[in-house]
Amino acid sequence: MPGMGPHERDSYCVMSNGKQTRHLDLEQCEARIKHVDAQKQAEQQLKESQESLRVLAETVPQMVWVTRSDGKHEYTNQRCRDYTGLTLEHTQSDSWAHLQFVHPDDRTGNQVSWQHALDTGTMYEHEERLRNGQNGGYRWFLTRAMPMRDEGGHIVKWFGTSTDIEDQKRTEDALRQSQERIHALIDSNIIGITSVEMEGEVIAVANEAFLSMTGYTREEVQSRKLSRMNIVPPEQVPLFERANQELFERGQHTPFETELVCQDGSWLPVLVGGVIFQEQPRQMVTFVLDNSARKELEQRKDDFISMANHELKTPLTAVKLQIQLARKRFEKHSQHEANTALARVEGPVKQLERLITELLDVSRMQAGGLEYRREQVIFDELLRETISTIHHLHPSHTILVRGSVQPTLMGDRDRLGQVFTNLLSNAIKYSPDAQTVEIDLSASDDAVTIHIRDHGLGIPRELRDKIFERFYRVTDFKRKAIPGLGMGLYIVDKIVKHHGGAISVDSAVGKGSTFTVTLPLMRDV
Repeated sequence: MPGMGPHERDSYCVMSNGKQTRHLDLEQCEARIKHVDAQKQAEQQLKESQESLRVLAETVPQMVWVTRSDGKHEYTNQRCRDYTGLTLEHTQSDSWAHLQFVHPDDRTGNQVSWQHALDTGTMYEHEERLRNGQNGGYRWFLTRAMPMRDEGGHIVKWFGTSTDIEDQKRTEDALRQSQERIHALIDSNIIGITSVEMEGEVIAVANEAFLSMTGYTREEVQSRKLSRMNIVPPEQVPLFERANQELFERGQHTPFETELVCQDGSWLPVLVGGVIFQEQPRQMVTFVLDNSARKELEQRKDDFISMANHELKTPLTAVKLQIQLARKRFEKHSQHEANTALARVEGPVKQLERLITELLDVSRMQAGGLEYRREQVIFDELLRETISTIHHLHPSHTILVRGSVQPTLMGDRDRLGQVFTNLLSNAIKYSPDAQTVEIDLSASDDAVTIHIRDHGLGIPRELRDKIFERFYRVTDFKRKAIPGLGMGLYIVDKIVKHHGGAISVDSAVGKGSTFTVTLPLMRDV
């Protein structure tokens, strides 16, 4: 200060640590005090920061740990200690103590990756299964560790986390299995699969099965030369247009039978299904199943049935005519016993004729060639004639009729007669221990309903939908086999539906069955 002597300017500065320092002027003393305060403030901030990091490490959902540069732990959070059951002292004494909690299959990878990180100073990352120290179960974890360096670039610590990824791994595994199944399907030689761009309907991708069954090459697909115009016969285009309309409305279309034009110009029978993906551009995935083997089998079967019909019916007709001729001659000469014998032969011949006729009808139905006439049918008259014929063939049963139907039907008289002949014959055949079959008739303004009831074997509930299938027969293993080829009800169902009607069955095992037929009145078929 001004006016002070040189010795007076010397002063003592009392530091915060209680020591005195001589020979410091006032400015130096103040600077020293500020430095000490700043250092204490930094230490306090560091302490607070460390406390914040500790709180953070204790609250995050991961296991958190810190190791020294040699790999030995100096900190583990509570979650880590709870899961493994290891105390900090255990991990401080042995840098590989954690390995006992790593799944045996993952230990080598853990050691190699961790040692590589220690040697190179690069980030450590490894997926591994860790054992829960309490229940012994393993869960997948993603373990990472980052090196922390000093100002000189030397690693002083490693900061690590272990994150539970069990749910993620399960999802990935399920996705992988799903993709494997999809690839197995795509790579199979059973189903042809294509991806079609809806714009232009160009085939963008095709698997080997599709290429193999059609003869096209991958180069033709990659050059985008294949489209619906190339591979669909003109006659089949309406089918594909209806399928596309269904695709736009429902996202998929009902599988349908069609044909594709192969690379060599031949036509391949196929079953086609498809789904659409609402992407830009929109893609359709189609599934193509080679149907040629089944079609060939059906054709061979139909050819056989047609041939069998022809081969059997020709001699049968001749036998029938000769029997009728013989009967007439014997009747004139009053040869009663011979006439009776011939009459007994005529019944089985008629039965054989009916079976052959059914075979022929099934064959024609499959080919779409069964012909129907259009004529007025007086129903009561038709039913009386049918009952008379059935009674002549099966005198063991009485057919009771309740009600009558005066209105006129429009349809094929012979085919409708075939319906009731089959239903009455079945009712008698499947009720061998009963003596009666009942018919109930009723009519409304627009339809006639016929109930035909027997008191026979009955049909199990689970088989009722099957009895109208081709060649299906209900069997009773406790009884002798009932004759028939399982075609009658199939033919009845087709004829009734052709006339715009419906047929159903109600049945109870051991109590009999009731078949109900509903036919529209004066319907133009």
